[in-house]
Amino acid sequence: MKHDPADSALDRAIALLDRLVSFDTESSRSNLPLIDFVEDYLLGLSARFTRIPNAAGDKAALFVTFGPDIDGGVVLSGHTDVVPVVGQKWTSPPFVLRRDGDKLYGRGTCDMKGFDALCLAMAPEFLAAKLKKPIHIMLSYDEETTCAGCLDTIARFGQDLPRPALAIIGEPTMMQVADAHKSIATYRTCVTGHEAHSSKPWLGVSAVHIACELVAALERIGVELQSDRDPHGRFEPAFSTVHVGMIQGGTARNIMARQCEFFWEFRGLPHTPQDAALNKFEAVSAALAAERFGKFPNAKIETFVEIEAPGLAAGADSSASTLALALSRANHTIAVPYATEAGQFQFGGLPAVICGPGSIDQAHQPDEYIGIGQMAEGVAFLRRLASQLSG
Repeated sequence: MKHDPADSALDRAIALLDRLVSFDTESSRSNLPLIDFVEDYLLGLSARFTRIPNAAGDKAALFVTFGPDIDGGVVLSGHTDVVPVVGQKWTSPPFVLRRDGDKLYGRGTCDMKGFDALCLAMAPEFLAAKLKKPIHIMLSYDEETTCAGCLDTIARFGQDLPRPALAIIGEPTMMQVADAHKSIATYRTCVTGHEAHSSKPWLGVSAVHIACELVAALERIGVELQSDRDPHGRFEPAFSTVHVGMIQGGTARNIMARQCEFFWEFRGLPHTPQDAALNKFEAVSAALAAERFGKFPNAKIETFVEIEAPGLAAGADSSASTLALALSRANHTIAVPYATEAGQFQFGGLPAVICGPGSIDQAHQPDEYIGIGQMAEGVAFLRRLASQLSG
């Protein structure tokens, strides 16, 4: 898409992106300096906003409203946290925006401060529009780690915050409309065995050996789950998946390990129960413990849930899809394999879709970038939204 080089909203978006990228908001850090900056910007425009802090007080979401203070309208949602840069080889400082031709480089440019900057850059136009239905901007935290940083705000919809009619989450889709994604659940399994010298294995039980048997069981569970396939063939792969990403344990090679833990995940099709893999795994764990731990009362297998983010299920009559398709001037939706906060909005009762600038292939990468053409498409999309809600 060709863009108008004199478009003031696009210029504002690039300038705002420069500032947003400058804040190191890796999920392990506070996002409050960024929130403070955004609030100062909004105060200068006399915009209405509410800060929603987390329980610890070191992070916060922000909910901004333009137009009438009523239920309905659209919430544009983006997260403020980014993934780490440690260990990545960048050709320029990751928290300094670098422009090279038609690309803007920096951590979070694509995922997803570019969308955040677009929404904020359009604030003057949202304020000037004669909106009959409100436009909201929601900035969340911890999306990259738990997808839970939006939940406190969603819980307040219809209480002390207006309840939007639908949500558009601006994760990078190249401005295509995605109406479905998989769920994600992550787990930590801890195995406690009984130490003994490796020359007399009957005197103990190895936590490492048990953990390896459990990892093998997860591989089998993953194969079993492949029989439940996406009936519409929209996902790649077309089935739910199980993956073990890390394992650690043991003291020495000649000691039967007392402790071993491993970290695994389940990515489920939207119609698949989120605990489908966990239920199968718990049954295997119980059977293995009964078989192997009889003489060792302190031995055990414990699995802890770390993250549970629901999938996004496509709806043929979704008002979010209908609106987003009209705004993007597209005639079909897509499904994406990664999890987003869209599932949380849908679980909270709001129709939701994903539509944002940039390619997911750039997300989390060194020299992450977003194309200025994509930013321009985002401006056009948001202008059409303001026009739609003013009619």
